[in-house]
Amino acid sequence: MVLLTLIGENQAEAGTRFLYIGPLSECKDCRLRGVCFNLESGCTYEVTMVRPAKHDCAVYEGGVRVVEVEKRPTQAAVDRKAAIEGSTITFEVRKCDNMGCGNHFLCHPPALRSGTKVKIETIEGDIACPEGEKLAKASLV
Repeated sequence: MVLLTLIGENQAEAGTRFLYIGPLSECKDCRLRGVCFNLESGCTYEVTMVRPAKHDCAVYEGGVRVVEVEKRPTQAAVDRKAAIEGSTITFEVRKCDNMGCGNHFLCHPPALRSGTKVKIETIEGDIACPEGEKLAKASLV
């Protein structure tokens, strides 16, 4: 089944990935809100096809386009001991405040909260952690 949504005209390009954070309060009276709000909050999506339909929008200057999207895995750092493809884990955000670390967004992915049950789809290798943690980069669904 094809999953449709609306995104800003400037972002409407096949291959564009975005994080859906949920409905905006400015959209509560829009007649098209059902199409915009049909995604799962906190999940990453990729545009697979842009349809020709275009609509005016109070949020996006230039309007929005109808696009087909697919849900994509979220990249995150997991404890190396728990890094088993196909297993289900309870994700925990790393307790590290090293904002300058190149892995910061893997340890603090905006799409995941501590306590969320996720399945490890693939393990993409070890992460060099400056704090000495034994971590692996994983694709989570």
